Amino acid sequence: MPYSCALLELGAGALAHHRVAERNRNGSCVPAPAGACQKCRQCLAQARLTGACLQCIRQPTNSGRATKGQGEMDFVAVDVETANPDAASICQIGIVAFENGRVKESWQSLVNPEDYFDHFNVSIHGIEQHAIRDAPTFPQIFETVRKWLGGAVVATHTSFDRVALARAIERHGLQSVDCAWLDIARVVRRAWPEFSQRGYSLANVASKFGIAFAHHNAEEDARAAGEILARAIEETGMTASEWLERARKPIGPASIAVDGNPEGHLYGEVVVFTGVLNIPRREAAQLAANAGCEVATSVGKSTTLLVIGDQDVRRLAGHEKSSKHRKAEELIAKGQAMRILGEGDFRCLVQLPP
Repeated sequence: MPYSCALLELGAGALAHHRVAERNRNGSCVPAPAGACQKCRQCLAQARLTGACLQCIRQPTNSGRATKGQGEMDFVAVDVETANPDAASICQIGIVAFENGRVKESWQSLVNPEDYFDHFNVSIHGIEQHAIRDAPTFPQIFETVRKWLGGAVVATHTSFDRVALARAIERHGLQSVDCAWLDIARVVRRAWPEFSQRGYSLANVASKFGIAFAHHNAEEDARAAGEILARAIEETGMTASEWLERARKPIGPASIAVDGNPEGHLYGEVVVFTGVLNIPRREAAQLAANAGCEVATSVGKSTTLLVIGDQDVRRLAGHEKSSKHRKAEELIAKGQAMRILGEGDFRCLVQLPP
């Protein structure tokens, strides 16, 4: 095998019982990600690389399969619906892959749980027994599920979906999936103080941030949860890998805010970062602080510099600007003295000699 961490191969399942989102339809049932081994994931988290560590790299084959990077905003979101109170009775699963904080591709399938349908569950998701009569069973789709989740940061809203998958795997005697689970509800409670104690349901948080979705459809729920995580990553400056650690800790501030060096040549400037940077957000914050900038987490009346990730500058055409970017433009239009810089220009600015 060309890589020390096993490459996940394309699933061969037919398209009959699942679909790829219209925006990503390419005739394939699943993407072709690569599952990173634990050593590789640890290396990525520590060194902030976007590719495999040197110990894991081998000469690639010419198979044409794409690999799945572990960037700051790369992760997979998953959601399931169940037929009855038994968590293992999965009747629908939806998976959405995010790259750089945006939906890359998605997959959804009805599942025959080989179990009864409770009227209460049906009243929530609307999936009735006749709808899954010709759908594949969980063991029949499991390899496809493994290929989506293996080696990834896998996000769910609360732990129910993780438990449901574990119970279904146990029921059918299948091998567990090696991935890093991240509970988005725990992220929300730590990223935004207003949700720390209550109001952190998927529907409520999505409504707060203007995320429209069809609730209790597995793929739609997964997408909404993923968009919330992407927003948390952007607004706190913490990567998906860093949130894995932060989510395990007590609720408290998760911020890159730092005071500037009073001897720095940019002392008095207040800088805010937005978008995907080429270096870790905390490293960028430290560069700014060393140059004298006060680093803040949100755009306000005291902000004098907004730094946009160069990756965002290159791909903004046709895409919505971040909320920080829009707010900065509104304040500038009202007369506030603020400059918007790309990451490369900012790094040049902070490294100027005194």
